[in-house]
Amino acid sequence: MSELRFDDVTVRYGTARRPFTAVDGVSLTVPAGQVVGLVGESGSGKSTLARAAVGLAPVHSGQILLDGEPVPRRGRVRPLQMVFQDPFSSLDPRMTIGESIAEPMPPGPSRAERKREVQRLLSLVHLDPVMAGALPGRLSGGQRQRAALARALAGQPKVVIADEITSALDVSIQGAVLNLVRELQRELGLSILFISHNLAVVRYVASHVAVMYQGQIVEQGPVSEVLVAPRHDYTRELLAAVPGSRPSPQAHPAATARSSS
Repeated sequence: MSELRFDDVTVRYGTARRPFTAVDGVSLTVPAGQVVGLVGESGSGKSTLARAAVGLAPVHSGQILLDGEPVPRRGRVRPLQMVFQDPFSSLDPRMTIGESIAEPMPPGPSRAERKREVQRLLSLVHLDPVMAGALPGRLSGGQRQRAALARALAGQPKVVIADEITSALDVSIQGAVLNLVRELQRELGLSILFISHNLAVVRYVASHVAVMYQGQIVEQGPVSEVLVAPRHDYTRELLAAVPGSRPSPQAHPAATARSSS
């Protein structure tokens, strides 16, 4: 696997007269073979940063580097693969699960080899290989998200970006998918940028965490340090929202604004 680095990245929308900065000068590194959690509330810019990495959002300034080189934007082989939040819209309803998984595979293997690889990937994410012939509509949300993970791995990525992949799932299914992510990372040595609004989830899967607020990284470091002794008020607010956590002694201004609205 490889290192993914965001170097002073800014993503801006709108016009020169009315610009909107969604990501503001973010620098963040996902070390090779590590899971880095990116956490923040809705609208903080974390998903925009992920979309910029895979070419779905415009980079106004800064660089996104893979092993020190700009992330390639052209060609069929994509070294970054993204798993999206909604498992019901991430797979083409007209394609079988097997066809969807085979689509991002690098060119070269025969049809029989691709079929065997699809079956291997389905087994890897704990799905019955016979599901290769099923349409997405026949699968549950958890099964679809497993298939989406298999599809991402089929592209033989150097880095996987997981964007809120459990937030649309039932609570009873979320744990199984998180366990799968940990298992895949351990067995394959994946480099993963794991995005979530939930610090408890990030604590479970990541070794490092970055906290994003209003388009900026306000705090980052090892999970064992940031979540034990947070330095920023916004991090304390997020921790206070985790069940079983003690309330923050100093509420972040954003929390006060929401509570009074």
